[in-house]
Amino acid sequence: MPQSNIKEKTSSRVKEPSKYYVVLYNDDFTTMDFVTDTLINIFHMMTEEAFAVMLDIHHSGKGKVGPYSYDIATTRCRRLLDAAKREGFPLRAEVEKA
Repeated sequence: MPQSNIKEKTSSRVKEPSKYYVVLYNDDFTTMDFVTDTLINIFHMMTEEAFAVMLDIHHSGKGKVGPYSYDIATTRCRRLLDAAKREGFPLRAEVEKA
């Protein structure tokens, strides 16, 4: 079988998946301790980082946690809202594209 001098050129581009933040909103009822504890337990932050994020949310009205893949961001947001509901807090959070 004769060989041809034709070379096939292929290229593929791998695109990084999009990243997402979990945005938490300040309210007058959810305690600072609850927010700090959930940032530690759900988002796996160190105490100092969780406290700084909580203060940012408190002073700015909202704060971002992440970035994460979409699945991780939505799962952590859902866990956060479930925990707030169990404790009777009206904490509001949502997932936002980075």
